[in-house]
Amino acid sequence: MVHDRSWGSRLFDGLNIVLLGLFALITIVPFIYIVAGSFATQKELLEKGFILFPTEFSLSAYEFIFSTSTLMRSMGVTIFITIVGTLINIVFTCLMAYPLARKDLDYRKPIQIMVIFTMLFSGGMIPTFLVVKQLGFIDTYWSLLLPGAISAFNLIIMRSFFQQLPDGLEESAKIDGASDPGILWKIVIPLSLPAIATFSLFYAVGHWNTFFNAVLYINDSTMWPIQVLLRQIVILSEGGGLGDSAALDASFVQPPEQTVKMAVIVVSTLPILLVYPFLQKHFAKGALMGSVKG
Repeated sequence: MVHDRSWGSRLFDGLNIVLLGLFALITIVPFIYIVAGSFATQKELLEKGFILFPTEFSLSAYEFIFSTSTLMRSMGVTIFITIVGTLINIVFTCLMAYPLARKDLDYRKPIQIMVIFTMLFSGGMIPTFLVVKQLGFIDTYWSLLLPGAISAFNLIIMRSFFQQLPDGLEESAKIDGASDPGILWKIVIPLSLPAIATFSLFYAVGHWNTFFNAVLYINDSTMWPIQVLLRQIVILSEGGGLGDSAALDASFVQPPEQTVKMAVIVVSTLPILLVYPFLQKHFAKGALMGSVKG
């Protein structure tokens, strides 16, 4: 029998709903403002400053951004870096996490200590740049893919996830004649898809937002990822010109600087946001299960 809830319990739930609603509103309003501002006209944005719904829609900021023919090329570069880089990250992370999850691995503890050490200390920007240069990775996509091939934090969580799998599965597979690579590919990986999906999202977001490494290692503007190009567009919008501005119509009105910045944020954020719904169901499960056991 379900008892009627007390007045205090209903009041507590009501306050929680109100507070959570306010917090949700606080987080969503900036996104609405950015999107609305990117579609606002020059006059309305300058007059009102803060808008949540433009009275007159304008695509001038997006026309300004897409007026350069290099945008789609940079978008393709970023998609390539994101897909290939995420694949490299996941493969390397799994190949290292699985042996570290095995208790019979020789020198397992020292290796784990060295991995954790990299989470606390690093060589720094200049030594890393010199290593990348000596490897011949300057002005190549390898400079954006290999230096961060494994995240120490993600590796530790993935190792913990593998440790939670029942030992009996591996023992049964070995009795049936399965090799270690076969166990990893046919048993461990299928059972670890929630964790793999979660860390794939982490890695993909990192590659999509890559900026600083591209500025350091990529001098060829034709190889710029989208974040570097969009930064250049913002800089040029402040100066009043764009590389391919001649392609614009003669009656085109230069959009205000703030509108361009908002449109840049939308363009650089929307694609990766569209990926999240497909991985959301695995996200919480994968992150929590791998963090229970150390």
